[in-house]
Amino acid sequence: MKKLNASPGLISDLVAASRILAQHEVLDAYGHVSARSDKRPDRFIMSRAVAPALVKAADLMELDANSEALAGDKRKGFIERYIHGEIYRSRPEVMAVVHSHSASVIPFGVTRTRLRPIYHMGAFLWSGTPVFEIRKTVENNDLLIRDRPLGQALAKTLGGCACVLMRGHGMTVVGDGIPEAVYRAIYTEMNARLQIQAGQLEGPIEFLSDEEGRRSTAANRGTLERPWELWKKVLGGT
Repeated sequence: MKKLNASPGLISDLVAASRILAQHEVLDAYGHVSARSDKRPDRFIMSRAVAPALVKAADLMELDANSEALAGDKRKGFIERYIHGEIYRSRPEVMAVVHSHSASVIPFGVTRTRLRPIYHMGAFLWSGTPVFEIRKTVENNDLLIRDRPLGQALAKTLGGCACVLMRGHGMTVVGDGIPEAVYRAIYTEMNARLQIQAGQLEGPIEFLSDEEGRRSTAANRGTLERPWELWKKVLGGT
């Protein structure tokens, strides 16, 4: 394996992230997680095209600012690596990205019901959950973000939010590090599940206000090491 421009800690965390998200059923055979290189900010690290639960350090690839593998790496990468590259390009503060087909999230991308923070663990959703409609960029498509223009359109829809939904496809979340991106992917799925359940009861639903969302997001950020330590030890397998 060619030496990656990334610290051993980042490599270990990225492998763990793939396995954690698979065991939480946020990822299955599909979906992927990446991290911006902590040695070359213009590059990012993600695995070759392999099921997340099977990712090992040897599977990781280094991709350039155009989402292409470095010269000499002939392994098959993920088609939708442009999701990651274009978000990193447009959001310098983002250090990790997760793309998934999280089941409970799908209904919110194909209906008029907005995904909103229903409890404090999903507080980060206060920033918005815009829906990316790929047909506005390419009318005839296969729903995959398979080139830079589509990645740019997705990043534009995401804007400054923590999460973007993708009509008929899934979601993409961002974080200021691998632990936060994993946390957000897991709790977006959980928030979506709870919102669907609450919608079956007598309403209206009392969602978090924007101020509650801001405050809870700040509070939760101060505790991210707690779930991350647990997930790595119990679920990460590394």
